[in-house]
Amino acid sequence: MIIFDKVTKEYNGTLSVPNGHAKRGGNQGNNFIFRALDGVDLEIKDNEFVSIIGPSGAGKSTLLKMLIREEAPSEGKVLVDKINVTDLADSQIPFLRRKIGTIFQDFKLLSSKTAWENVAFALEVVGAGPDQIEDDVSKVLRIVGMEGKSQNFPHQLSGGEKQRIAVARALVHRPKILLADEPTGNLDLLNTYDVIKLLMKINEFGTTVVLASHNREVVNSAGRRVITMDKGRVVKDQEQGKYAI
Repeated sequence: MIIFDKVTKEYNGTLSVPNGHAKRGGNQGNNFIFRALDGVDLEIKDNEFVSIIGPSGAGKSTLLKMLIREEAPSEGKVLVDKINVTDLADSQIPFLRRKIGTIFQDFKLLSSKTAWENVAFALEVVGAGPDQIEDDVSKVLRIVGMEGKSQNFPHQLSGGEKQRIAVARALVHRPKILLADEPTGNLDLLNTYDVIKLLMKINEFGTTVVLASHNREVVNSAGRRVITMDKGRVVKDQEQGKYAI
């Protein structure tokens, strides 16, 4: 289970704007506090498929970054699988991230490695042996339908194929949770639906999926729980929701 308990995230900065212009979170002179998350209370159960929607700056990506401790709360607690992520030492963060797979909009594949090597690398960095790597990489490439392109380099793959490899890489260490941050942002309509069907299939295998998206068709086609954010707050939480902003 994922729990956000009164989570607030603030950033300090400066702005060169005329006096009197509003700065969210408060201001003093040209200094300001930007509140990316504002007292978020949220629970996501094991095996759920959850879409998080909202305008740019609503706090969607910040929420996901909290789960892998790329960001830490200014206030409140974040719990993942009963682990208080907020209190983890730096040395413990890699162990947390082995529970969580992450898919990005821009794929983040290594250009000098083949599709197979990109997926295998995720296991190599955690010390997996050759037999495990061979077995697990072959399995996930079959799951995402990319076994026939395993020796292709990223520049030889379409956008949809690159995202499938990114999904395979996220899955190869058998995470309990899969985070997808705008995973279809660079894809055409056909590949978008293919990736969403793949995420739903993964969810059916028992993996919790948390999807952040601006794409109305993606969210509506999933037909699952929809959490709407605005200005760092959860403003709507629907068990079977639609994209409505």
